[in-house]
Amino acid sequence: MEEEEITEISIQEEYIQEPDVINQAPIDDGKHLVKKKRRERLVRKGRIKQERFRAFMRFFLSVFFIFLLVYCSKCRGWYMDKAAFNKVGGSSVEIINNNIVPSHKILALLKNSDVPHVPLYMARTDSIKKELMKLAPIENVYIRRYAFPARIQIIVRERIPVITISPDAKVAPVAFFTTDGKLIGREFLPLKNNYKTIKVLSYGNKGDDYRKWDLKKIREIEKIAQYVETYSKEPVEYIDFRNPTDVYVKIKTVNIRLGKLDENVFKRIERIPSILPQVKLVDSKVKYLDLSWEKVNYLKLQ
Repeated sequence: MEEEEITEISIQEEYIQEPDVINQAPIDDGKHLVKKKRRERLVRKGRIKQERFRAFMRFFLSVFFIFLLVYCSKCRGWYMDKAAFNKVGGSSVEIINNNIVPSHKILALLKNSDVPHVPLYMARTDSIKKELMKLAPIENVYIRRYAFPARIQIIVRERIPVITISPDAKVAPVAFFTTDGKLIGREFLPLKNNYKTIKVLSYGNKGDDYRKWDLKKIREIEKIAQYVETYSKEPVEYIDFRNPTDVYVKIKTVNIRLGKLDENVFKRIERIPSILPQVKLVDSKVKYLDLSWEKVNYLKLQ
């Protein structure tokens, strides 16, 4: 009996000790889990702080840029000077490529247009172009806008002068024609020396009213000048249209009488090379070389 009791007691002791050994691992795992959870909470808190900081920075930067845009939009640099059209050579308006129309005439016309009251990058320039197109020598206008500082650049494309009109060889021109047949008055004269034009003498009377000349007439005069220069090898000084039925062309060597400008006038001009050398050999002063006849040429002496 005693042996059985001793055996039972030892079995009970072993049975009691086994749970301590079994439960030891879960306790350690529990501590590890607690530490893991704490670390996760700390990480989450750190992330939350970062997100809040980023949200704050985004809000702050958004407000900052809004105020910056409002400030920039109201900055004076975006607006043109209110007196931009009142003075030549200002920094707000630059006019280029205008060789016929003076800058002060362009600015005088621009006074009819209001200086834009909005930032220049938002302004329309149609009214400015419309005003400038009223000037006869101007063929087209291009306007460039520069946002900051606010200024405009007016690029002018002008018509090309081809014929000047004068009542006498010693009198300054009173008008000129352009290559597209446009007649422009003396308000845009004198022309600069870089324009090579054909000087035409005309009184503008009823029988010779140059104001009624069309593009076809301009082309005819150009062709006559080109023919004379080609066959004489000398530049034309002027063409005398004061009597439309008796036209003269002046070159350096001699005055050439063409007579009436009919369909054979260019054939008569082609005879110049055969006659001009003889003119240079004449000792007497020649009044003009007469090419008005169809088959006969002669020199008129003074």
